Amino acid sequence: MAPVFTHLALHVADLDACVAFYRRFCGLRVTHERGRDEERVAWLAEPGRERDLVFVLIAGGPPRTPIEGDFGHLGFALTSRREVDAVAADARAAGCLLWPPREEPYPVGYYCGLRDPDGNAVEFSHGQPLGPGAPDFTFAGGRQ
Repeated sequence: MAPVFTHLALHVADLDACVAFYRRFCGLRVTHERGRDEERVAWLAEPGRERDLVFVLIAGGPPRTPIEGDFGHLGFALTSRREVDAVAADARAAGCLLWPPREEPYPVGYYCGLRDPDGNAVEFSHGQPLGPGAPDFTFAGGRQ
């Protein structure tokens, strides 16, 4: 049997601020929380996917300083360009817009980027070959 990707875990400096960010902008909800102070852990997931993929945030991480040119990010797919624009407008008002909406050639599509409270980049896209409304495309090695 092949391994199944079940979670991604990150240390964060401010667990409460990060949980609030991912609830507000990504629609994730806390499915499990434990510990106290620097030992707190929160599991977040999309509603209905709590047993498929979990985003684990661990308190007590060092503050991060983003490095220019680092395009590492978490990616979330949206069903329309309008939704990307709405997330960008909300992020601009909240002071966390990193990349304004832009269009790139396939497979990148239309996207914007936000900076979470811990300094991580979070991308919201439409038109990529992943997630809701994804067009058909050929994977390396054949059709999916």
